[in-house]
Amino acid sequence: MSTQDFYLTPQGIKDLEQELEDLVKNKRKEVAKSLREAKEFGDLSENSSWDDAKERQAFIEGRIAEIGNILKHAKTITKSEGDIVSVGSKVHVSLDDGKQVFHIVGRTEADPDTGKISDESPIGKALLGKKVGEVADVEVPAGTMTYKIMKVE
Repeated sequence: MSTQDFYLTPQGIKDLEQELEDLVKNKRKEVAKSLREAKEFGDLSENSSWDDAKERQAFIEGRIAEIGNILKHAKTITKSEGDIVSVGSKVHVSLDDGKQVFHIVGRTEADPDTGKISDESPIGKALLGKKVGEVADVEVPAGTMTYKIMKVE
């Protein structure tokens, strides 16, 4: 696993801590029960319940390790100060076809469907360091998109 830093909002850290707690306290017990039940069916070499439970166990243990690593190397993003776009900023932009709001977050928290974009994404990189009134040009397959920064919070 990587030892680089993970930039997370306080809510992102809280969400990961809750997921980790659920995995450790609940999901581990559920998969252990599934393994016990599958073992009761006898021959494990042709037991799909056993195979499914072992795969689920491997996924859960992998996710526990992944979250542990992220939290160990987490750097908290705080709300940005001033009108310069930084990690943690909510950026209101205008485009030719309307307006949009982006919340610049670390890659671990990115969720474009909810407006959370990574500071490492093309749009995130283009917006970082810009001020209200400035424009950011982003190369996309169809050409160049121009984002005018209207507000930073």
